[in-house]
Amino acid sequence: MNKTFKIYAVIFIVVMIIMALFEVNKTESTDWRKNFDINQKSPFGLFVFAQEINGLFKNKIKKIDQAPYDYYNQDDERPQHNILIIENKLDKQSWNKILNQVSSGSDAMLIVSDIPKEISDSIGYYDSNISFEDENVLKLTDTKYQNDFIKLDKFPSGRGFTFIKPGIEILGKTVEKNNTDQANFIRVKFGEGNIFVHSEPLFITNYYLLKRGSVQYTQDVFSYLDNRETVWFVEGSSKTSQFFLRFILSNPALKYAWWVLLGGLVLFIFFNAKRKQRIVPVIEPLKNTSVDFVKSIGNLYLQEGDFHDMMAKKAQYFLNRVRMDLLIDTQKIDEEFAKKLHLKTGKPEEMIGQAVDFIKKATDPYAAVMKEDLEKMNRLLDEILK
Repeated sequence: MNKTFKIYAVIFIVVMIIMALFEVNKTESTDWRKNFDINQKSPFGLFVFAQEINGLFKNKIKKIDQAPYDYYNQDDERPQHNILIIENKLDKQSWNKILNQVSSGSDAMLIVSDIPKEISDSIGYYDSNISFEDENVLKLTDTKYQNDFIKLDKFPSGRGFTFIKPGIEILGKTVEKNNTDQANFIRVKFGEGNIFVHSEPLFITNYYLLKRGSVQYTQDVFSYLDNRETVWFVEGSSKTSQFFLRFILSNPALKYAWWVLLGGLVLFIFFNAKRKQRIVPVIEPLKNTSVDFVKSIGNLYLQEGDFHDMMAKKAQYFLNRVRMDLLIDTQKIDEEFAKKLHLKTGKPEEMIGQAVDFIKKATDPYAAVMKEDLEKMNRLLDEILK
């Protein structure tokens, strides 16, 4: 495995371990969000209600995790029954199915803070925020329940009904010190059945059900439903994860961004490790053998002792350089040639004269040449072209 890849992998694992340690050692804080989840034990979850509902409805409760549209689409001709909706966001088609069941003789109880427009338009009322007080008291209007009430001292929604069409029965009210009583629980006759709407679902949450004296109010509210099978359409039946990334993973956009980030990180580590420049081996450059060749030829001439031939070749090489570099005609080696060479090179006339004499001697096939002549001529011609 590539060394760089190992380093990145170790860094990634260390980061994940640190995040996990922060999650394990974090201080638990109370979650006051109104989640209305049957699996949540937070103050505004429905865990306690979900555990006690069988006793409340005498084991005639049926939890359904399908949308009402899908459930009733399988068998629309069902016996008369109760329908329970608690803070469940349903589409228009599902509401139409519920209204069809109610018109056939079933009863529906809606415990929702935001009343669906499909329902309010069908039965004729408006809902809005009627209270901004920190505390509300919920009471029922029936005299037999006049001693049963519940006090909402934590984040009441303050919602109720501001316009009620004649014929709608008010079953409960919100009572405040500085405001007049406002309706929060009503019954509407719809076809052969009834629709019950309660605008404050907090009274069935864990926080209030566990408070002393609050259970009786809940029992009173559900006592308006007949003793028969009750179908509860549950939202959020799967348990909410407590993983430290639950907020990111619960949001589709953030979830996709998180997976893209992790995928990009893995791809970066993989390709960066693969594309890293490997060590290039040192390759020795090809050896220039020209110098060795020249040395070998020179040694050969020295061994043969033909100094005259070597002087002739040196003279030819020198005259070729003069023609190419100094642009001097070398056909005649005379005083004119010596004068031009003197002017071009700037060397003394005496040195130029000696060089001309050596060149003439080298080109004369009958001239007697000594080793000393070759050495002196070689130094002299190199000095002129330096």
